[in-house]
Amino acid sequence: MKIRVYYEDTDVGGVVYHSNYLNFCERARSELFFSQGENPIMEEGHFVASSLEANYVKPAFFADILEVQTELVSLRFASFTLKQTVMREDEKIFEMTIKLAYLNHDGSIGRFSDTMREKLRGLLS
Repeated sequence: MKIRVYYEDTDVGGVVYHSNYLNFCERARSELFFSQGENPIMEEGHFVASSLEANYVKPAFFADILEVQTELVSLRFASFTLKQTVMREDEKIFEMTIKLAYLNHDGSIGRFSDTMREKLRGLLS
């Protein structure tokens, strides 16, 4: 997913705020669902971040065009882990690994059905 860096994403020097990389990755994860006619909020539940590790490699700047690449690392019965990389052309800017847990709408830990696991594998692979 391509993202343009707007002024609101940066500090006074035109450098992207560190927290906005997480927002860019969140948008890309949602877009994986939307681009396939799906919704990341499902009838039975939704996903929440349970852990992440971030690596800020180089700064991005106002007006840059960035691309967020998403790769499925693992798919378990109630969670999945993704590696997301933010690129500026051929240059790695940011990388993170995030684990997303599946919660039922009542807040309890959910479990993916076999059908949902296959759907997720298709969306995230």
